[in-house]
Amino acid sequence: MTLLDIASVTGFFITWAGYTVFARKKAKVTWSLSSSLQWYRVEWMLRMLERDMRMPDAAIIGNLERVIGFFASTSILILAGLVTALTAHKTAIDVLSSLPLAAQTTVEQFEVKVLLLLLIFIFAFFNFTWSLRQYSFANVLMGAAPPPEDSTYSEEERRRFAISTAKVIDQAGHSYNYGLRSYYFAMAVMGWFIHPLLFIAGYLMVVWVLYLREFRSRTLQSILAAEGRTMEQRREK
Repeated sequence: MTLLDIASVTGFFITWAGYTVFARKKAKVTWSLSSSLQWYRVEWMLRMLERDMRMPDAAIIGNLERVIGFFASTSILILAGLVTALTAHKTAIDVLSSLPLAAQTTVEQFEVKVLLLLLIFIFAFFNFTWSLRQYSFANVLMGAAPPPEDSTYSEEERRRFAISTAKVIDQAGHSYNYGLRSYYFAMAVMGWFIHPLLFIAGYLMVVWVLYLREFRSRTLQSILAAEGRTMEQRREK
């Protein structure tokens, strides 16, 4: 491993962890995709408590679970492919060496790069499966929700139930988001197989794209506009 390789890998982990902390703190004072959706989740659960038939709500959760299940199963397939790549390193190195501007890669370097990808997709798999479990917990809470005609529950108790259920769904969404970020950063690692500088450029580009999508996208503008808010407004704590 050259000094440039070590520096690029160190910067990769610092950039990933740094952006995660930055996004979490910034979302507390300004609007992001994840924080803006929490208002809708609470409203959704409040509407759910007013309905006798809650099959549409269960169907929405089921659709979310299917999407996350797709990524979880895809992670397993990718992990299997990466393990196979470890056994076919000679052929892979020959292919990489034939690419223009590709740095010389030894067997040990190739294995380290593949192992990094393995760790990233294992992390993604754990986040996707945890997200699935949290959505299943939300399903249980929705099944235990009081019916609208039950007068033993006060409005305050119903609102507390709705907020708690929405929080579980929100946490499931965060886990899903962490899994997706893993896929984005894994794309940056692919550049390391060619050259460490391309690796550095890759994860810096990933951070920039993530920031624009989470805090400056037109989708966020539309979500806030439906609530009568703007991106310039500070988020209420």
